[in-house]
Amino acid sequence: MRRLLAALAAAALIAPAALAQGAPSGKLVLYTSQPNTDAQQTIDAFKVKYPDIEISFVRDGTPRILAKLRAEIQAGQPQADVLLIADSVTMESLRGEGLLLAHDEADISAYPAGLHDPQKHWFATKLITTGIVYNTKAPMKPSSWADLAKPEAKGQVTMPSPLTSGAALIHTVTLTSNLPEGWKFYEALEANGALAAGGNGDILKKVAGGEKLYGMIVDFMPIREKAKGAPVEFVFPKEGVSAVTEPVAILKSTGNPEAAKALVDFLLSKDGQELAAKQGYVPAHPDVALPAGYPPRGDIKIMAFDAGKALAEEASNKKRFEDIFTR
Repeated sequence: MRRLLAALAAAALIAPAALAQGAPSGKLVLYTSQPNTDAQQTIDAFKVKYPDIEISFVRDGTPRILAKLRAEIQAGQPQADVLLIADSVTMESLRGEGLLLAHDEADISAYPAGLHDPQKHWFATKLITTGIVYNTKAPMKPSSWADLAKPEAKGQVTMPSPLTSGAALIHTVTLTSNLPEGWKFYEALEANGALAAGGNGDILKKVAGGEKLYGMIVDFMPIREKAKGAPVEFVFPKEGVSAVTEPVAILKSTGNPEAAKALVDFLLSKDGQELAAKQGYVPAHPDVALPAGYPPRGDIKIMAFDAGKALAEEASNKKRFEDIFTR
């Protein structure tokens, strides 16, 4: 009996250790284009779930992150385990080069079709849409993309250039693929004196300051600034909006695939998606409520976008845009 009790006691001590050994652990490096605050919040929330994973991050814009990663790969010393960057076109390029590890067990059953790579190499984590921002003193209150080409908006429209911004290129491709007028829409904008230059921060500054009255911009920036008192309004046009999805992917070269999969699973989980909403973004998960300042999810129409097709036609789309705005 004493031997049996001793054996049971030993088993009770061993069981928690065995369970702990089954959980992901070790080091993990995230390369991300998220703002520093968002990246740190993401890591902090992840570590609550996985305290045995020592995770660090490197933050920069997507082009710089990719340049750093490619230099490391060329040197035979890739440092990143997981990528969380701006757009699916970049991820599709990396997938095509065979640099991403498929996460076949990822649970995406709650998500609508078309958000993630069907082969599970990359996964959408947010819906950062691009719509119309306008100054509250503007005489016209736009509700349609077509409004930006009206005489009332002549010389008063500004937007990021797809020649320098991946998100702007996705937006351009989305509009030209979904609007009935296609590229003629951008020809009408150019004829109406639209300015294509700078990033989203520049657009917000110009419109909030009254230098321009209308702009194309990602949703969260004017919504946040309006809450702080800025004289701006954001519109989700009736035809629909484009969206970058801030996808996450695992590098095939990772030395800790189980920890990397745990991070992807967290970002796709309800907890991870609720964190995205708390940070002020539209969560990709259809059952997670939108942040304050947004309309009901059903009122936001996301236009169709084919990342593979956009990647194949990237050069020709940039050339067509350049021809329109530099003629």
